[in-house]
Amino acid sequence: MQQQGILVPIVTPFDRDGRLDLAALRQLVERFIEQGVAGIVACGTTGEYYALDEDERSQVLECVAKAGKGRLRLIAGANDLSTRGAIARARQAAELGYEALMLAPPAYSLPDQAGIVAHFKAVAAASALPIILYNFPARAGVSIDVASVIELSRVPNIVGIKESSGDFSRALALIQARLPDFEVICGCDDQAADFLFWGVRSWISGAANVFPGEQVAMLNAAKAEDWARVRMLMEAMYPAIQAMESGGYNQKAKLGVRRHGVEAGDVRLPLLPLPGSEAKAFLDALAAFDR
Repeated sequence: MQQQGILVPIVTPFDRDGRLDLAALRQLVERFIEQGVAGIVACGTTGEYYALDEDERSQVLECVAKAGKGRLRLIAGANDLSTRGAIARARQAAELGYEALMLAPPAYSLPDQAGIVAHFKAVAAASALPIILYNFPARAGVSIDVASVIELSRVPNIVGIKESSGDFSRALALIQARLPDFEVICGCDDQAADFLFWGVRSWISGAANVFPGEQVAMLNAAKAEDWARVRMLMEAMYPAIQAMESGGYNQKAKLGVRRHGVEAGDVRLPLLPLPGSEAKAFLDALAAFDR
């Protein structure tokens, strides 16, 4: 199953009382469809999956599935602290009609490479859904080594990797490996032009919450080999993307959906809202982009 296109790890909106705002979530799905994105990742890191209780998680997954089914690809984040938990999340996603999973190594336990490989193989054996590996060592605490990725790529329903290590030399090694029926997916928003230049045609981007249409245009320009337009679009988005990558990523993603007329509310503890001055600086950068 190809995962090409712009895939949005959608934020989870909360109202002023900190409760789920499903109406805002539906609005965002509609907006992203209008902007031409290829798919949505529900309950990913940008969606604060770790701050949702089980009932809220079900509501988010159901809401996104109902709004998007048949209109774009539906991918569910399946992260859990244990392999058994990840398998349960994979089954839940399948029952709700999701078409693929995104899965990182379990956080906190710091498994070695043999444990990482065994984790993914166990989830893949328990679910028929295609699985996108998620390599984000800054969050998970461990990296999926290139050799482990190559081994896992031979599992039929492990179909790609979202590469978010920030090490483009590593990403390039995976791209150049040309693994059959396996996609390398851009997971570093500030490196997207580099991924696109090297032939990657899939981008799972938290910043697509803010710039969905612009990122679709950038991917289309790369397909047309219009590298001047790729550079122009990246340069325009870069100040905001750099601001997101430098801290407060989730908070800024939620502020950024105001571009679409949607209020996503604050993040939940243990994250805190941005200080007023930092929030204003980010919103000013977006206003400058839109002028």
